[in-house]
Amino acid sequence: MIQKFSLRDRLRSFGFAGKGVLDFFMEQHNAVIHAFATVIAVLMGFMVGLSAGEWTAITIVIALVWMAEIFNTALEKLCDFVSPGRNEDIRIIKDLSAAAVMIVSIAALITGFIIFIPKIL
Repeated sequence: MIQKFSLRDRLRSFGFAGKGVLDFFMEQHNAVIHAFATVIAVLMGFMVGLSAGEWTAITIVIALVWMAEIFNTALEKLCDFVSPGRNEDIRIIKDLSAAAVMIVSIAALITGFIIFIPKIL
């Protein structure tokens, strides 16, 4: 059965998402690192006068890093819930998830270098 659209339900879902972001910041030390990097990138963007295309690229890579880190955190929590003890398969899953964060973070750093270095020089 298809549910009718409910503005109240949509607003509640934003509240749940906001709670998730708050939980992420309260529990993950990496969130502070990502927040710091985000603030630096945005401030530098204003300082060097990024074009619309450059802002788009910076916004996308920042969002990808945040998204990957939040998915990584969710997956780690799920793994810990399902298998609280040491488990080699769970370790591999967690390592793969962390690797995804690392890869997208490196891509974001490279994107930043490509955009900011010519402007700074």
